[in-house]
Amino acid sequence: MTDWVILVENANDISQAETPHKVLRVADYITRPALFAGRRPYILNLCRSYGYQSEGYYASLLAEARGHRVSPSVQTMVELSAKGLYNHALPDLGERLREARAKGAPEVESLFVAFSKPEIAGYERLAREVSDWFRVPALEVEFDPAAPHGISRVRMVPPQKLKGERRDFFLRAMETYTSGRISEPKTKAPAKWALAVLVDPNEKHTAPSKPASIKRLADVAAKMGVEVEIIDPSDLTSLAEFDALFIRATTQINNYTYKFARRAEQEGMPVIDDTHSMIRCTNKVYLKEILEKAGLPIPQTEILDEKSDLEAVFNKLGSPVVLKTPDGSFGSNMVKARTLEELKEGVKAMFQTTALVIAQEFVPTKFDWRIGVLNGEPLYACQYKMARGHWQIVKHGPDGKTTEGGFKTVAVEDAPPAIVDAAVRSARLIGDGLYGVDLKETDRGVMIIEINDNPSIDHDVEGAVLKDELWRRLISWFSTRLEQRMGRIA
Repeated sequence: MTDWVILVENANDISQAETPHKVLRVADYITRPALFAGRRPYILNLCRSYGYQSEGYYASLLAEARGHRVSPSVQTMVELSAKGLYNHALPDLGERLREARAKGAPEVESLFVAFSKPEIAGYERLAREVSDWFRVPALEVEFDPAAPHGISRVRMVPPQKLKGERRDFFLRAMETYTSGRISEPKTKAPAKWALAVLVDPNEKHTAPSKPASIKRLADVAAKMGVEVEIIDPSDLTSLAEFDALFIRATTQINNYTYKFARRAEQEGMPVIDDTHSMIRCTNKVYLKEILEKAGLPIPQTEILDEKSDLEAVFNKLGSPVVLKTPDGSFGSNMVKARTLEELKEGVKAMFQTTALVIAQEFVPTKFDWRIGVLNGEPLYACQYKMARGHWQIVKHGPDGKTTEGGFKTVAVEDAPPAIVDAAVRSARLIGDGLYGVDLKETDRGVMIIEINDNPSIDHDVEGAVLKDELWRRLISWFSTRLEQRMGRIA
């Protein structure tokens, strides 16, 4: 569980009797750096002033220097010191305000928010949004119809300003926020780091890792001094409690996974998948360009727009032609066009949602290779067989159900060297995180099909050869970066 420390300037601001967590005078925290040696507490900075070079300012500055997690951060203090520095957040906040008012939220002049909870019902989404932008224990959003986006000011509220019912509301919100979530049982090894694993409870069949695999990850991590906690899409405001983020939900640029990755990067956390990898891997147009530029082998591919000569494309690629949307995943949004008419129909349908379509020659094989690459080195090697009676490894039924082919996992050293080499070279074009590179072995040589930023990892499939060593290498990736961040290793 999180080790919470509450900093106050005066004992009357928040007393020890009002919280089960450690209450500490800010002066003691500033002047006694060895107080939490070997620990990484979460500091709630409830000082009376967050002004530049105030005690509150220095408390957060030193917390960051000591590697402690802290709210508010110095960056937030600076941003909220002048409206010109937080204008970038106002369009999103204004949209949440309009939504709340449209649904009947009361017309008020301001909204008090404590730990992402609104004091006034009806403004829950706005409260979460402003807390997503500014990780501050207590905020007040002032409204003005004449102001841009309907918001005249966002300001931090120090605890001594809270009186009566508002103070009671703040204390209840703090208690809820700091009560923590259910964690894996603690082991004898003390946890040095806290790793958040983001999952989507609504993903039943397409989740990158099954619950049993995440449980295995947590067991291995605990033995390595890393505490794993599962979080879901509603936990963005709590992300800063952790040291690192592992996304085990299907990534997309336009959904919550990107927002989590972006927030983690803002907090200086190591994250898989990072936003750059998401942007690059989730778009097949980008992948085509970088793979071709690097001289790596891919199937014959054409990028189509609405003015493309489809007959010329069909004649060039041959029958059948595989059509893909740039951001499709798990083999979805793909069409195998056997005739020019099917090609035209497939392209027309895809242009309803995208400006570009990928047309690719059909390369039939009995299986695809998937090489997992971590930190620029091969991690695992799998063969994914085509679904029975189908041309893809995953068959999507009209009822939404999916059928998968079988698999065979081999040691990396037993996989064809040309396959492993092409996978590693292509993954290094993206970054140093975790990638799953799909390839085909053909009479014409190796062909790279796709680079996945969010590859499937399950202990009984991808981990069938390495077993727990697979999870140890992943945890080591995070731990190494955290140690580097603390300056403990070069």
